[in-house]
Parts: sequence; C-alpha cells; structure tokens
Amino acid sequence: MKQKVKARVMEQKQIAPAIYDMWIETELAGQARPGQFICIYPKDKSTLLPRPISICEVREDGKALRVVYRVAGAGTGEFSGYKAGDSIFVLGTLGNGFPLEKAKGKKVFLMGGGIGVPPILELAKQMEADKQIIVGYRDDKTFLKEDFEKYGKVYIATEDGSVGTKGNVMNAIVENGLEADVIYACGPMPMLRAIKAYASEHHIKAYISLEEHMACGVGACLGCVVKTKEIDHHSHVHNARICTDGPVFEADDVEI
Repeated sequence: MKQKVKARVMEQKQIAPAIYDMWIETELAGQARPGQFICIYPKDKSTLLPRPISICEVREDGKALRVVYRVAGAGTGEFSGYKAGDSIFVLGTLGNGFPLEKAKGKKVFLMGGGIGVPPILELAKQMEADKQIIVGYRDDKTFLKEDFEKYGKVYIATEDGSVGTKGNVMNAIVENGLEADVIYACGPMPMLRAIKAYASEHHIKAYISLEEHMACGVGACLGCVVKTKEIDHHSHVHNARICTDGPVFEADDVEI
C-alpha cells in the first residue's frame, strides 16, 4: 500500500564517484519487494517533485531499507548531504517488482548496468534459483561487488576493461559461455534492448526494469510512458506508465 511516511537516515557514505549508499529506517521496508522503488522528498521547496530511487536492499527485520543512487541534480545533490539521524519524508513502496516465482529452480541471469546495478541486489538475496549475476560498470569502481558475491557467481564487465570482461554485460555472457532459462535485468536502455533481442533469439523469458525513464514516480506527470502490445486501461492506447504499471515488464510486452 502506497503511503507517505516520516523516516530516519541511519547512515550514508559515498561508494564511487557521484554514487551514494544510504540506509533508511522506515516502516515501508516491511512491504518492499525486489524491483520496487521509493520517492524521497527534498527539503528544498523549490524542487517540486519527489525523486524516485530504486530499492537496493531490505534489512532482514523489515525495519530499514537501503538505496544506492547517483547524484544527478539538485534533489539527489541534497540527499547526498544527509547525515545519520536526519528526518526525511518518503513515499512508498511504489511500482511492480520482479516476479520471483518465474525463476524458482531455474538457471537465471541477474543483470545490472550502471545505476541499474543496485536493484539487482535484493533480487539476488531473495531468488531461489541457479543465479548468475552479471553486472556492468564504466571502470574499476565496481560498487556492490562484494555484496553480490554473497548470493551467487558474479561476472563483471567494464567499458575500459579494467575489471572482468572488456565491454558490456552481453560481452560477459559470450566470453564466459553462459546460458540461462530466464533473465532479470535493470540498466540503461541500450543494454535492455540488447537483452530483449538476446532473449528473443534464444526463446527465453526476460523481465526488464525501465525505471531510468521515471520523473515524478507516481503517475502524475506522464513522463515515463512506454509503448506496449496491449491497450492500457488508463489511457486506452498502446502505452503504459512505467512508474505505476512497471517499472518491471516482460520484455516482449514493451517496445523499447
């Protein structure tokens, strides 16, 4: 159930250039699912909309959640200055998460690229499957690598070749001769297009998170529309709002 609540920053640290890791104590954690997100409200009233940020991890007792985000503007710039004990307002939990049941007992790719890496962590924790975690970065700042290694075999791709496979996550699949029955992915649009094409070619299901296109995160701005095969019940045309109908979709159901 979506609700706006007062939360408390527990800790925050910078883990890579412009990348911050923050734990938040909030009642929303108890209902969070892998692939969902929250909206954090800036205290600066000149920034009108809350900022949607994907959930990276949920504490085992269901009383705190973790977000790992990139500073991209005034709102996230403000967030990066928060300290332990600061009070913030959070809206959540939002969106439809990854369908865990589709992978139970199967061989899966869990794929993340760039700031699409963090949402894959809670997915890796909760999924009961033969997990192959494939994550892509620009360089050797491989944030969350050690966290992922607790939950499955990790394959890394870097654009500059400084760690793992030189190139992207698709190059890592080829170089390591990997195979899967199902794919779960979050990352930049070129990566998701390549994954959709790969899944189609190999006749396997792929579930992709399109959250990079969100603006308000609550369906108000219509800035995150994606074309779909089916007619949307809200707009009565072939589209869907990523923030409310997604962010996770079956790859075959959307045009990207």
